[in-house]
Amino acid sequence: MFEDCKIALRNRGVCVIIPTYNNAGTIVDVVIRAKQYCSDVYVVLDGCTDDTLIKLDCLNDRPSIVEIKNNTGKGNAIRIGFKRAIKDGFSYAITLDADGQHYPEDIPSFLTANRRFPEAIIVGRRIGLKNADRSRSSKFANTFSNFWFFLQTLIPLRDTQTGYRLYPLKRLPSLSILTSRYEAELELLVFSAWRGTRIVSQDVRVFYPPREDRVSHFRPFTDFLRITVLNVVLCVLALIYGLPRTILRFSFRVIITYTLLIFYVFVMAVLVTPGVFLYLKCGKHTEKKKDSLHRFICWSAKLGTALFGLFGNKYTLDNDIKEDFSRPAIITCNHQSHLDLLPMLSLTPKLVILTADWVWHNPLYGFIIREADFLPASKGLDYIAPRLQELVDRGYSIAVYPESTRSLDCRIGRFHQGAFYLAEKFHLDVLPVVLYGAGKALPKHGRLLHKWPIRLVIDKRISQEELQTYGDNYKSQASALRKYYIKRYEEIADQVEKTLV
Repeated sequence: MFEDCKIALRNRGVCVIIPTYNNAGTIVDVVIRAKQYCSDVYVVLDGCTDDTLIKLDCLNDRPSIVEIKNNTGKGNAIRIGFKRAIKDGFSYAITLDADGQHYPEDIPSFLTANRRFPEAIIVGRRIGLKNADRSRSSKFANTFSNFWFFLQTLIPLRDTQTGYRLYPLKRLPSLSILTSRYEAELELLVFSAWRGTRIVSQDVRVFYPPREDRVSHFRPFTDFLRITVLNVVLCVLALIYGLPRTILRFSFRVIITYTLLIFYVFVMAVLVTPGVFLYLKCGKHTEKKKDSLHRFICWSAKLGTALFGLFGNKYTLDNDIKEDFSRPAIITCNHQSHLDLLPMLSLTPKLVILTADWVWHNPLYGFIIREADFLPASKGLDYIAPRLQELVDRGYSIAVYPESTRSLDCRIGRFHQGAFYLAEKFHLDVLPVVLYGAGKALPKHGRLLHKWPIRLVIDKRISQEELQTYGDNYKSQASALRKYYIKRYEEIADQVEKTLV
């Protein structure tokens, strides 16, 4: 488990940063435990005057050390740690405190959250704070901070004071504007929220040692005064900059999304569907007309994917194996979004897709779908198999979404067995294609477009003989192919997101 986590964090460009000021009693334990999960650990010595450095130098697996001569505050230590991580090519940084309150064993949960929300700041939400042995000032500080943060961003966050976080480094605001002490962590959240960075909570454990053993550099009066002044300034900035920027960004997304929707409805209802109807109904209904319809659908889909880039959703097709679709196959693809069909339809004119009923009966393009011999999966394999056999004999591949329903969070769901039944029945290869990004650009149940790259990767065909190594029945084959998709999707996501954020 440890090695898998290390490899995954390295592949995604994630490091761990531990700022410390005179935590010699706990820093070694924290580093050793963090090193179990992450190979790339930075310790930022913020003007330490104890033997922290000596103890770290004695470790067999020594972390990377960043030294600051004089104590300048936690905010400055984090800023310098971030700059070093960016210089060394990292995309993300997990920060945790050196006093032993955070559990490095929770690092894998940040990895999981980062895979689900690669563009977000993941903020640790400490479990059991109400029952913990905390001072009144500590309890008040968290409530106080949460209130101000909501006032400044309109984002409810239950724990804004924890230092256990994961940051997408390239999405952070200018680090030069941050203050140098505790309040810098709150600043980072506020300015990031104003820039549109998503902020997500992740449950983490917390350990509070006996009060006499705790090391704290928090100065109640001085630091509360500093934080209060900062929050007043941030509230003013929220009124004149932060909230107006948030409203403008949201308004722009609404305008772009609904302009595209109106344009699409108009083109389909007034031009495309009536034009296809006239073309097919005038004269004889020949196979040549069917082929022309499929070429038109493929050309339109290619045009649609090209238009993605105009709105920040760059589309990339990865076909390193040089698949030409000259031989029919069962094409399988993970299902994420309403946008999935365009990349799939752009692959080849010789393609039919098993669709959902709402697609089959859609008033805008249902007629085109039916005339192109796309079939509703709900009819059952016994009904559609003879018709599919005719299409295969004419050289058409069959595209199937084994999950049958779109994924809510882009994770690969359970695969149904129909694709493997059809592959065996028609003696066809299974051709996996892996889709990334469509569920980020337009999530399930989402109403607005987001800027996110979309990538379709065509993998090597799986012959009937090779398919037997996946299992001796459809259920085991479906399960094995799902595991393959999970692995490939993570690999593709790591490649894209490491350079994206």
